[in-house]
Amino acid sequence: MSSPQRVGLVVPSSNVTVETELPRLLARHAGEDFTFHSSRMRMHTVSPEGLAAMNAQRERCVLELGDAGVDVVLYACLVAIMASGSGEHHNVEFSIGEQLAQGGSGAKVLSSAGALVTGLEALGARRIALVTPYMRPLAEQVVAYLEDEGFTVADWRTLEVADNAEVGRVPGERVMDAARSLDLNGVDALVISACVQMPSLDLVQAAEDELGVPTLSAATAGAYCVLRAAGEQVNIPDAGVLLRTDVTQPAAAVPYAN
Repeated sequence: MSSPQRVGLVVPSSNVTVETELPRLLARHAGEDFTFHSSRMRMHTVSPEGLAAMNAQRERCVLELGDAGVDVVLYACLVAIMASGSGEHHNVEFSIGEQLAQGGSGAKVLSSAGALVTGLEALGARRIALVTPYMRPLAEQVVAYLEDEGFTVADWRTLEVADNAEVGRVPGERVMDAARSLDLNGVDALVISACVQMPSLDLVQAAEDELGVPTLSAATAGAYCVLRAAGEQVNIPDAGVLLRTDVTQPAAAVPYAN
């Protein structure tokens, strides 16, 4: 019997959701087993200053996960990357891969930001709508980032929650109400939660069924990319169309290459 795939998570210290939702999702996969290993960056307030201070702790976290011999690393803070400028997920993933390679690790590298882009591309989505928890200036940067990646953001809502711990307690009905208020006419996909801290696991399939639009979240996109990085078929029930169909799309996971 093969050893489980070890998934390393770089997470904000106040994030409790990604370590809950990702294992729950991947436990429903009939193939590979996964274990999860986290390293934390101090962060409480989701602000430009708080995100910059958090990002400065990344190298320590990567070193710690390298010590654990992980197979895949997921940098699990979407807004920290998207607020840093267009295309930044490519730079972050490459830098983490380079750092791991210098320590002798061939782990594949993902980011929540890159995973969301990959998930949308796997669905063939070009015109999208989304819900975020961020304060409006940061939400606008997320929208701009996705538009720079080639998507048209037809409509969006933000809940304007600055405290990251509070983001993890946003009621699902509040998220659903925001999604219901969107103009989804002609939209290819709905991102019900563009944040790995805002809970979404119980909302994705419900929103897809109610609103009639393919629905994903930062969490389900992350699970999709972890499975692709592990070479596994994507087949997780009741979590949206992205995880029901194994789309032939390379995962956003690149080991460092000279």
